[in-house]
Amino acid sequence: MFNPSEITHFKSTTTPFYHYNMKLLKNTLSVVVETSKKYNYHVHYAFKANSNDKILNLINSFGLGADCVSGNEVKKAINCGFNANKIAFAGVGKTDEEINIGLDNDIFCFNCESIPEMEVINELALAKGKTAQIALRINPNVNAKTHHYITTGLEENKFGINVWELENVLSSLKQLKNIQLIGLHFHIGSQITDLSAFKGLCIRVNEIQEWFYDHKIIVEHINVGGGLGVDYDTPTKNPIPDFKSFFKLFDDFLELRPQQELHFELGRSITAQCGTLISKVLYVKNGVNTDFAIIDAGMTELLRPALYQATHAISNLSNKNKDLQRYDVVGPICESSDCFGKAIQLPLTQRGDLIAIHSCGAYGEVMASQYNLRSLVKAIYTSA
Repeated sequence: MFNPSEITHFKSTTTPFYHYNMKLLKNTLSVVVETSKKYNYHVHYAFKANSNDKILNLINSFGLGADCVSGNEVKKAINCGFNANKIAFAGVGKTDEEINIGLDNDIFCFNCESIPEMEVINELALAKGKTAQIALRINPNVNAKTHHYITTGLEENKFGINVWELENVLSSLKQLKNIQLIGLHFHIGSQITDLSAFKGLCIRVNEIQEWFYDHKIIVEHINVGGGLGVDYDTPTKNPIPDFKSFFKLFDDFLELRPQQELHFELGRSITAQCGTLISKVLYVKNGVNTDFAIIDAGMTELLRPALYQATHAISNLSNKNKDLQRYDVVGPICESSDCFGKAIQLPLTQRGDLIAIHSCGAYGEVMASQYNLRSLVKAIYTSA
């Protein structure tokens, strides 16, 4: 939570704004690096979670690689000092321009999602006299047991190459002389809190590895994506995810071949808990079942509740009274979906109170928009 001096500072700052606890981020990164190094795992930070410059600079200082899903993310990774040899470029719809950005910067790997994409990368690499390193993103058909909008590893999803296409993929690879297969890539979804889903992924990867072994192929790199969830309900109780159990599970159940290296693409689990959206109450309006606390932050600053029906812990920083009332905490945007929580228990809330929406360090600022001609809001940072 916030100390009195921070709250005093917040009161004099124009709301809404994103607040980042850089000490917590640093502590989280320390745990990630310490626990992953135990197994010699490689961790790439998923830029799509948060691409704030100060966040990226701190992450880069810990030596993580980059997981990018657009050409601009690749360029930003390079500009922020990330090593090109640690940049993986994923995405089901890479444009020619974006692929050329990756080729021009000699990135580590393109995660390829279809035969047509492989053909385009080969053509563009040939034009530059280069050989592009690729990993095949394979759809393992594993249920991530998460929200259907952020499930990516089922055959019904748009992502990846289906197992039944692999024979054709290998045939195509023989004809494509300007790409080099170096890895297999998997990603089953996001905000996964049931670790048994990752056990299921390990078992499926083992089966797929056996298929490639039968075809006399052993790749150098296995990339199991990311997806580790965070505690949105009690973030102060669990500010750092259980990376120890997460990485150990892969050590226990994933059967790597000799000399194979294992890669992860973590985003939310690294940055989510270090960020908070600070807002101010504009009005308290009487309702039928609960009153409405109308705040000056909206879905333009935090889209997740409107998009995924996601929940975030919400607190009143101005009033610590233990006598609670129920409020629908809503924003000013002209959409009924602009709601951060229904029947949220808060102390007596009134105009001018500071409201904190927690766990906004991932998919908060990075998804902000100017809908309703809203201004993009700033971020402030504390490191103490």
